[in-house]
Amino acid sequence: MAYTPNLTIRQLQTFREVMRTGSISEAGRALGRTQPAVSSVIAALEGELGFPLFVRDRGRLTPCPEAHYFLEEASEILTRLERAQHAMAELSGHQRGAVRIACYPAASGFFLPRLLVEFLRDRPKVKADLMMRSSLVVEDLIASQEYDIGLAETPSPRPSMQIESFELSCVVALSRHDPLAALPVITPRDLDGKPLAMLFDEHSMTRDLRDAFRQAGARVNRRFCLRTLLPTLDLVAGGLCASIVDRITVATYSGSDIVFRDFRPSIASRISILRPAHRPASQLALAFHDLLCGAMRNLETTDNVADMQLPPGMGG
Repeated sequence: MAYTPNLTIRQLQTFREVMRTGSISEAGRALGRTQPAVSSVIAALEGELGFPLFVRDRGRLTPCPEAHYFLEEASEILTRLERAQHAMAELSGHQRGAVRIACYPAASGFFLPRLLVEFLRDRPKVKADLMMRSSLVVEDLIASQEYDIGLAETPSPRPSMQIESFELSCVVALSRHDPLAALPVITPRDLDGKPLAMLFDEHSMTRDLRDAFRQAGARVNRRFCLRTLLPTLDLVAGGLCASIVDRITVATYSGSDIVFRDFRPSIASRISILRPAHRPASQLALAFHDLLCGAMRNLETTDNVADMQLPPGMGG
């Protein structure tokens, strides 16, 4: 079996510096090592290779032809190593890579893009895939381990997903010209018979609202039946209805035609961050998860409705 030299990175780096400077002493100064240390590394390298790389004559160092050939190989190895080290540094600093996010419609228009702006502003080499689908499809994308992070209405537990759930209390969206805007808290009796925009009957928020109205002896007047709450704010701003909306919908609004008021009894919108259970998360995905988790926790705990909304200009 042919002998394979056991070369080290230090030997290659030292050799390249000696070839660059043409001197053991100059290479030592550039590398921050003593002249004897550099000489020892070169001697060990020649010993591993089995032939001399330099001719030493009265203190002068002359590269052999083999040294010039070896320099090309050593430089290529070191360049690739340096490139890999730089790439790994960028990965560890969340400066390179890609993150795949699946999101339900209510958060895909502004809430998630706003977080991506914050996350990617100083990360020009990071790519993002933002997929907008229904909550059920988001679940499947995460359960199939295809996407890194999902945001959806809280699903039933599945062994293929990690689920972090948040309960976001809903608020009432009213035209600022609505007389009810003068009230700090709105109840079902205040909305008795008032035109409303609501989600479809099977949705948990609609079931909870109907129960609350029934217990208060108030009439539900659903003027608009919606599959998502995305159109709601335009309908409310136009004075066509009121609506009980989740906090993520509130967070998309930056106008002045709508006011938001607390609703009692409390109705919760249940939203979850989903992650694949059978695939390790990248450092980049974990960093975005932490940002998303913080934003969700802020919505969950914020009492002041104004603090949930986007700054002017970020609402589209």
